[in-house]
Amino acid sequence: MASAKRILLIIGGGIAAYKCLELIRRLRERGHSVRAIMTKAAHQFVTPLSVGALTNERVLTDLFDLDDEREIGHIRLARDNDIIIVAPATADLLARMAGGHADDLATAVLLATKNPVLVAPAMNPAMWLNAATRRNVTQLQKDGIEFVGPAAGEMAERGEAGPGRLVEVPQLIAAIETVLDEGKEKGGLLAGRHVIVTSGPTHEPIDPIRYLANRSSGKQGFELAVAARDLGARVTLISGPVSLPEPHGVDIVRIKTAAEMLEAVRASLPADIAVFAAAVADWRVASPELEKIKKTEGKAAPALALIENTDILKSIAQPGPARPSLVIGFAAETQDVLAHAKKKLKSKRADWIIANDVSPSSGVMGGENNTVHVISAAGVESWPEMSKAKVARKIMERAATELHAKRTAAE
Repeated sequence: MASAKRILLIIGGGIAAYKCLELIRRLRERGHSVRAIMTKAAHQFVTPLSVGALTNERVLTDLFDLDDEREIGHIRLARDNDIIIVAPATADLLARMAGGHADDLATAVLLATKNPVLVAPAMNPAMWLNAATRRNVTQLQKDGIEFVGPAAGEMAERGEAGPGRLVEVPQLIAAIETVLDEGKEKGGLLAGRHVIVTSGPTHEPIDPIRYLANRSSGKQGFELAVAARDLGARVTLISGPVSLPEPHGVDIVRIKTAAEMLEAVRASLPADIAVFAAAVADWRVASPELEKIKKTEGKAAPALALIENTDILKSIAQPGPARPSLVIGFAAETQDVLAHAKKKLKSKRADWIIANDVSPSSGVMGGENNTVHVISAAGVESWPEMSKAKVARKIMERAATELHAKRTAAE
């Protein structure tokens, strides 16, 4: 449990604001003090009386209703805390934060603070996926703002579902205490760098309900994203369909097919490091059926005509102005692991290949541990079995060192 901290909670105007009452109670149970600012819209969902009763502090709402005679009120509020939490962060509030607005107490405090800010978005899925919101989120992450969520699921509006739900209180508290106790290493080895990580499987449609896929869980890729984040990087995690909680402080892009993954990678460039940990399908069905393929008695099974997907690693590793300084691929093999990995290093023009044995007896696919070999122009380095989190941390620390060496040599 984190030691007692001073938390400033900014409650935005969304239906998920009711969760902030539980959040305040849980934070105070952990010994933290909580002071709250409510936007005008937040009053439509929870009352200052309820919030104040739980914080045991006066709830602040108006930029011109601060009675601190020692210092300008919003400046003192911006500094007199260990962390600022924005929950729920609506699309409008994110837009005003990204634009540097300071026309109410919440945005004035956010613009004036030098302390960590953790944002928990909540809005309709269409609003979260809108290009304007994506631009605002990207800008805020560049500015050093941490994010947790949103989660995916059913929305308040009937029939609406998708990404946009405020994360549940336990996940929000875990994110808060991660920032408080461990923190993002602002001065870390990857501070100021952009890292792209691909993760998980891809699903290549056969018809509307069937697809070609593989057994990748996405765990190694997610751990790589977390490790890069913890070393100070701005991270874009491009993931196929997986059942893993979204890491906070990481910009996650969800895709299904290999073509969508390639498009997402290209849209995320430029980057300093690109790590291709996804298990991308090599082939796709040439002409997926628009309707479900029906089984007909006495008729042979349909033949699937397959065509090759574009090789994402090879495409991004080609020399050119958009190529990341360090391109790292993964080779998941079931036999002749090193031989195949060395061939892949050369044919793909990657800087490194991380090779591992994913045969059923290894337990790597879906498991918690991994045993890898790092293949580069310098040779092969074999690491002992360790957790995927430790593998990820070691890879990213080594990548940071390599990146620094490349930049120094170029200078």
